[in-house]
Amino acid sequence: MKTSLRVIGACGLLGMGPLLPLEAFAEGPHTISANIGAVSNYIWRGISQTDDGPAIQGGLDYQHQSGFSAGTWVSNVDFGDGTNYELDLYAGFGGTINDDLSYALKLTYYAYPDGRDLNFAELGASTTYRWLTLGIDYTFYGQADDAPGVADDEATFIEGDLHYRAALDFELPYELGLGLHGGYYDFRYNDGGNDYAYWGISLSRKAGDFGTFSLNYDQVGRDTYDDDPKVWVGWLKAF
Repeated sequence: MKTSLRVIGACGLLGMGPLLPLEAFAEGPHTISANIGAVSNYIWRGISQTDDGPAIQGGLDYQHQSGFSAGTWVSNVDFGDGTNYELDLYAGFGGTINDDLSYALKLTYYAYPDGRDLNFAELGASTTYRWLTLGIDYTFYGQADDAPGVADDEATFIEGDLHYRAALDFELPYELGLGLHGGYYDFRYNDGGNDYAYWGISLSRKAGDFGTFSLNYDQVGRDTYDDDPKVWVGWLKAF
């Protein structure tokens, strides 16, 4: 089962797939972009996806001026069961209502090609007002309840799971950024105490052609999981 998360409080810039609008080249209404990054711990929604180890990550994205976007993102993982990497495929649509208010819809498929019964898919919706973003994600497909030895009423990352999230992002002087983020996972089945909350903070620094560096703190609010504080660093370069 998936036991970790990718979190990056907007300014943390790493561990959440494509976090920045990248501009490799553009022709007319089309933009192709790419990113590569490294983190000392791959955190996703509060939980480590690499058993507190490092990860190398990268993505390729397409965006149309209409607001449509699609892409793929990959990272190494370590769930302790022989699963070694994650491959995400996603597509979405977003737009602005005015200078302060925007929205986004995103369909994401999380695949673990060398894992077993781990893949799942979710639909996410979010709205951003100035520095505040609120979002919700609904899992509409998951394989975990088919895994050997997992009872149907104990599986997570299956159809019916809900994830609520919020983030505050601020631009600071000297190319610095500050991000606060938090969320709550409301799993379809909670008999085993699966539901949990998480929160974190990120401080980032843009370094021109050298990319963006970040210092991050994350915490899970339930001892069912590894609730030790997580401090990690990251680097992201856009092309």
